[in-house]
Amino acid sequence: MTVLPSSAAEAIAVQEELRELVEIADVGEPPQYVAGLDVAYDGDRLAAAVVVLDVDTLSEVDRAVVHGETTFPYIPGLFAFREVPALLAALEQLRTTPDLLVCDGQGLAHTRRFGLACHLGVLTGLPSIGVAKTTFVGTHGELGPDRGTTADLMDGDQVVGAALRTQDGVKPVYVSIGHKITLTTAVAQVLRLSPRYRLPETTRLADQACRKALHNG
Repeated sequence: MTVLPSSAAEAIAVQEELRELVEIADVGEPPQYVAGLDVAYDGDRLAAAVVVLDVDTLSEVDRAVVHGETTFPYIPGLFAFREVPALLAALEQLRTTPDLLVCDGQGLAHTRRFGLACHLGVLTGLPSIGVAKTTFVGTHGELGPDRGTTADLMDGDQVVGAALRTQDGVKPVYVSIGHKITLTTAVAQVLRLSPRYRLPETTRLADQACRKALHNG
């Protein structure tokens, strides 16, 4: 996506075109390097961060932060158009190519089945998943209290993601497919990346990095 749409209608058309390219299958070998991506805002100013971890040790192997300004208005369902340009710029600065992108947002759990994780996955060609703190679309049934319990996130008669409890007794996170991965694998990866806290280490570190960069200017 080199040129941003000039209207909401154009942005929706882009989503509907790119949505056809989403692959729902486990592609390639299990990931070794997993990247967390997040963006922090201060008015129109933003900082986008990508932090890459070794999946076995959860130690950091690479990071990149990009400063910029928003160039697309806030419109529910089109949030990716605010974040994708800066996140792509940050990804280009990495020395290590991630095997999996973990996005702070939605994938298929989106009104047009094309949230941020799908968008970034299709544009980069990398496997990607969305891990959100709240739902955007869909509902789920009762979820058990123990770490690792899940419930299908349903939108109508479609499974669009999963509610996942990453720690005993904490609020769930909402996992959805972005690109080149299955929901079962996505859930397993998020649980693996969340040994101590509600949010995956990838998300926590990317959030800290972009907030710090924005604060320091």
